[in-house]
Amino acid sequence: MPPRLRRFVAAIAVLVFLVFWVWGAVTLNEYLPDIWWVDMIFFTVAGIGWGFPLIPLLRWAERENRK
Repeated sequence: MPPRLRRFVAAIAVLVFLVFWVWGAVTLNEYLPDIWWVDMIFFTVAGIGWGFPLIPLLRWAERENRK
């Protein structure tokens, strides 16, 4: 797959993933107690945590072509 197409596919995948990640975080937050420090901890973890599942995808998008 050409690098340009691989980056395009990865960009679309990141956008789709983030939509579901945010939806999941907001939905899960509804089940937590309504305390400010619980919200702060939850959204800090959710805000940092989205990057870890995307690392393999971004590495794939930026790798060199194998010939």
